[in-house]
Amino acid sequence: MNLTAYDNEFLMAAIVIISMALIFYSVGVWSERIQGGLRGWHVVAFGLGLVCDFVGTAFMAELVRLTGQDNQLHAVLGSIAIFLMAIHAVGAFETFRRGSARAGRNFSRFSILVWCIWLIPYFIGMYLGMTAAASVS
Repeated sequence: MNLTAYDNEFLMAAIVIISMALIFYSVGVWSERIQGGLRGWHVVAFGLGLVCDFVGTAFMAELVRLTGQDNQLHAVLGSIAIFLMAIHAVGAFETFRRGSARAGRNFSRFSILVWCIWLIPYFIGMYLGMTAAASVS
């Protein structure tokens, strides 16, 4: 994959933003689990994770358009992950607003599931990027 300097900067920005999504989302999910309940700042972390994932994915989509390097499986799994993150963020807000302990426990299990599913396209993207870089060397 031959990238221009612009493409490399664009790729680096996308990687940083998507990695920020991983950090926000992981901190939100696992601190919610460890603290035993959903707090307002967890909802904010989920929202920030969603925004970062959406922006980073948009950057990656533009890079795909510029370079022609495409992987349909990754695109589909990434779309599913963003959709689940959006449902999760809305669910976090609603669960927090209601304040039910039972809903909070169920939500915590859902959080772990969505986080695990989200990791699949994250690591596939990482693998694809590393194999593309290795083939250039």
